[in-house]
Parts: sequence; structure tokens; C-alpha cells
Amino acid sequence: MSDMEKIYKYIEDHAYVPSEALEWVVKQTHIRTNHARMLSGAAQGQLLRMFVQMTGASRVLELGTFTGYSAICLASALPADGHLDTLELNDELEDLILEGFDRAGLSDRIKLHIGDCKDTLRSFLAEGREYDVVYIDANKREYCEYYDLVFDMVRPGGLILADNVLWDGKVCQDPLPQDKQTLGIAAFNDKVSADPRVESVIMPLRDGLNIIRRNETR
Repeated sequence: MSDMEKIYKYIEDHAYVPSEALEWVVKQTHIRTNHARMLSGAAQGQLLRMFVQMTGASRVLELGTFTGYSAICLASALPADGHLDTLELNDELEDLILEGFDRAGLSDRIKLHIGDCKDTLRSFLAEGREYDVVYIDANKREYCEYYDLVFDMVRPGGLILADNVLWDGKVCQDPLPQDKQTLGIAAFNDKVSADPRVESVIMPLRDGLNIIRRNETR
């Protein structure tokens, strides 16, 4: 185990203890998918919960549900009348996701939308939806497009959180790898850092989390 792996294990061991529902999601993800590495861990899940709590968010949008771990973390911090819209492309995960929401007692606060993220976002934008927090963890090649689509739906002072923005350190390599995922993430980070409408900082938690706050004025 590398030093960084030891540090992260230490952080995980001292994070919020996951609920039984989250532990069930972790187990089922390992059993029923081949991509358990995509799960948010206890530390990141707790950080997402705290962002919702600290901002007093009542409406949250998530891009990329996977098996529902992060959605449960986000929704668990919402007030009783709060709502989370979560978007997922893979319809084969729907049963697992919905059972996890039910086990967490959060089915009434979460709406799962199956389909292409960009198509769903365009429909939300046309409806004039507004969110306090947006969490992006979907197709890395499309982060810039997601950012443009969600921006006007984020209230002034609201947050956009983007996961995997260090992409296993590939964004720091010189020359930059030319695969579409790395290029997409690198372009997104550059776009955000140059955007005068926001303040942002990248946290080196797991694979990197970009915390973006929309300025108060529109």
C-alpha cells in the first residue's frame, strides 16, 4: 500500500460511519457491477452531505447516479420538503438504485431520471428549474457541456461540485495524454478557472473534487 493509499484509508476510517443502506449499496455494487471503483467513499459521501447541510440546500441536481451511493448522501442532508433529481444513462442499474433509495428511506425525496444527461438537462432548462447544489460525476468527455447546461439553473451563491477532476493525475502530465476523457477534464478545469462568474478550488480528495461557487450577482 502506497503512502497516499494509507492516508486515504486513515481518512476513510475517521469519516462518518455509513448507514446500513449505504453499506448495502456498496456490497451490491461489488456483486452486481464491474465498476465498484466508481463508488463514492465514506469521506467523499460525508463531504457531499456537509455541502448540502452548510448551504441549506433544498433542491439538488446530480449528474451520474451510478448505483446511488452519492445520491443517498446528498439527499440524506435535505430538509423534509427537499428534492434531489439524479440523472443516469444506464437503465440496467435502475432496480438496484431504486432499492437503495427505498432502503435509505429517501424515495420520496429523490427522482431518478434515466436517459442521456444532456437531453434531460435541456428539458430542465426549458422548464426553468433552479438548484442550490449541482454534483457532476458523469461522462468525463462532456463536463464542459454539462457546465454550460447547468450554469443558469444554479442559483446565485449556489455550488457546482465536479468529481474526478484530477483524473488519476493525468491532467498534470506533460505532454497531456490525448484520450478524450483526459482532454475533457483538462478543458473543464481550464474553463472553470477562467470563468469570472465563479470562484473555485480543487480539493485533492480521492480523484479530485472541483468546488465551484457561482457569484451572487447574475
